[in-house]
Amino acid sequence: MTLFVNKGDAPLTPVQLERRAQKHINRSWSNQAREKSIRLSDGAFDAFMSTFSSNHSTNVTNNTFNWQLQEYRKATIRLAQYIVSDGRTEVTEDQGTGEYDDDGNEITETVITITAIDPVEATVTRLVYSDDDPMSEATEETIENPLITTDVAERTAAQATVDATPQAVKDHE
Repeated sequence: MTLFVNKGDAPLTPVQLERRAQKHINRSWSNQAREKSIRLSDGAFDAFMSTFSSNHSTNVTNNTFNWQLQEYRKATIRLAQYIVSDGRTEVTEDQGTGEYDDDGNEITETVITITAIDPVEATVTRLVYSDDDPMSEATEETIENPLITTDVAERTAAQATVDATPQAVKDHE
């Protein structure tokens, strides 16, 4: 069988996929055997290639699935990150210390499991210089914080990837 790409594998580049396919053909049919089959018109190599082509289509389909799965995973990881403009609240939990009090109850302590991150400032001020008059005074301009701009753009792209991902890929998770 010539299926060598399974769903859930690491995706291959098109070049890697083609090289792997060629290696399989070369292992199964040497150049000499191919030439002999073609010269004799016995149809053996043609039959092999017909089956191989059908299976290779499945390899290509599975590889596409694997690329989509990889991109879906990256997108969901990105979306799970905190929103820069909102910051992140601290998360704590009580964990056992391994020690017990006189009544046999485990002693616990509160441990920070996720640190808080303050939201970034919504806007920043930057100096703007005139292109027309290099000797003029710089003026201040208030713009959206570039960290927020980048965060929004990355989230939008990640959400678009999630939305475009076929349900079969999402269900694989």
